[in-house]
Amino acid sequence: MKLIVGLGNIGKEFDNTNHNMGFMVLDEVAHEVGVSFKKNYCSSLVAEGNYMGEKVILAKPTTFMNLSGIAVKGLVRKFGLDLKKDLVIISDDIDLPRSKVRMRVEGSAGTHNGLKSVVECLNTTEFCRLRIGIDPPPKNVDLADYVLSSCHMDSHLKEGIEKGKEACLMFLRGESFANIMQKVN
Repeated sequence: MKLIVGLGNIGKEFDNTNHNMGFMVLDEVAHEVGVSFKKNYCSSLVAEGNYMGEKVILAKPTTFMNLSGIAVKGLVRKFGLDLKKDLVIISDDIDLPRSKVRMRVEGSAGTHNGLKSVVECLNTTEFCRLRIGIDPPPKNVDLADYVLSSCHMDSHLKEGIEKGKEACLMFLRGESFANIMQKVN
């Protein structure tokens, strides 16, 4: 079983914001896998299905970004997953340019409050995260205002979302994290 959690904020007012890259990538993965977000458990909207013989769970926490770890911890416990092998967390990243993605199998949460919550709730930094670049905020714009602002869906952002989707599909096909990182980083 594989679990991919996209971080973001639930609600129409947050659709297409910089902070919802995790949701945007997950929507593309769901479309490719042929599943929809119809269930609600572990404080998450959930899509379940099978992809190439593997049970797949895609989840969007409904806890809002800063409490994402509550949902992730609930899902990991419910399904008894191995954090190092069966879980990918997708988030936005202000330290990466648009169109760039980075996968890491462990590390700090940096300045990302959603990842901080996941680290705190799981009590480890040893889980795979896929970061989608959104560019840093302009010098005169507050970080919170920037990540919660509407993002301009240009070719660079679309490229980042597409790369994120492809990395997730490689994970679901059973490719090693090392192999995926070599291809997408």
